Amino acid sequence: MMRQDVELTTMRLVRWRLLPFLFILYVFNFLDRTNVGVAALQMNTDLNFSQAVFGFGAGVFFLAYALFEVPSNLVLARVGARRWIARIMVTWGIVAGAMMFVRTPTEFYAMRLLLGVAEAGFFPGIIYYIGTWFPANYRARAYAAFGIAIPISQVVGGPLGGLLLKLDGVAHLAGWQWLFLVEGLPSLLLGIAVLWLLTDRPREARWLSSEQRAWLEQRLALEQSQTSSPRGSALKALANPLVWALSIPWFATYALSLGFILWAPLLVRSALGTSNTQTAMITGALSLVAAAAYPLAARWSDRHDERSGVLAAGLALGCLGCIGSAFFPQSLLRVAALLLVAMGGALCLPAFWCMPARFLRGASAAAGIALINAVGACGGFFGPMIIGAFKRITGSDVGAFLGLAAIAFVGAWVCMRLRRMELFAPRYETRFGEAT
Repeated sequence: MMRQDVELTTMRLVRWRLLPFLFILYVFNFLDRTNVGVAALQMNTDLNFSQAVFGFGAGVFFLAYALFEVPSNLVLARVGARRWIARIMVTWGIVAGAMMFVRTPTEFYAMRLLLGVAEAGFFPGIIYYIGTWFPANYRARAYAAFGIAIPISQVVGGPLGGLLLKLDGVAHLAGWQWLFLVEGLPSLLLGIAVLWLLTDRPREARWLSSEQRAWLEQRLALEQSQTSSPRGSALKALANPLVWALSIPWFATYALSLGFILWAPLLVRSALGTSNTQTAMITGALSLVAAAAYPLAARWSDRHDERSGVLAAGLALGCLGCIGSAFFPQSLLRVAALLLVAMGGALCLPAFWCMPARFLRGASAAAGIALINAVGACGGFFGPMIIGAFKRITGSDVGAFLGLAAIAFVGAWVCMRLRRMELFAPRYETRFGEAT
């Protein structure tokens, strides 16, 4: 078989074997961490939670998540993705379902903290795992196929959450309790399925021929040998200034994305005066439109080896969306501005996670990716909390959205500074996924 044919058939098999399943896992991961935004439409009233209580509880998840990111990813690198991802999913499925028993603000905070501990390491673990299977000029598209689960989870979760809220009173449970129960159980079952469906490394893939395994291992080994830094310890990666520099735009991306996801249902209902079901449908529609940006941004990023420029464009779009959300609080224009925020996140994710592989490998890659995502997760805490605090203090969220816009602007500026460094400038052009 010709080398080009081996590449095409191998990557086709890898894509179809791994990416659909990883996509499904991430859909339920994002449902279980963000369905609290839909639940809030009913839960806040039932439990008498203020905007500040909800904002803090929604965001505190990310503090625990950030704290355990690095150790979780190091364990994954040591024991393998199959066993560790299964453990993560089983524990978060249990905790996500147990959210139905929350009654007080303290219980709400405690359960969100436990959910953060349970989920820690899932996203950076999958990012690291994809990097061990996909060569560089296929990687952004692989990340996009995985990351598109974010808007799709909103497309599915919004309407599904709206329908589950209608079960209010069935079997003496509130609608928001049904929401947490029904959306938590699949994660537990999928976690068990991971043990049978994931393969840790290319050399263990019996679903590839020996020739295909050899080609993929050689290609990945060659790329790792060409990284700008030699294989190093995890501690060296944590001290690498480039790791910390990349954490700034990812912090901004996280703050924007989670600010949108957790608050969009409440903001849409406030702007348009819609019912719970209508609000969930509109939020889902916004996410569906944003989903189209994932494959487009990924294809451009892979084809032109353009990473930081695409990331900067996404953050600039999010910045404009936040400014629009601040100045058009009670109209359809706010909904349009929220769409810009969602699309900005779609541009950022696929290109961004191709960047750490330029200078990290092995255990240092696992640690560096986890640290970047941990800092970003702090953005997931501050984004929702800032909105809630501003609404409580001023009765308006104008200042909050302008603050988020400023964070996005700083992130975009850092991206463009990084682009001027030879490490993150385009090194080659690709055509239809192949190096030229």
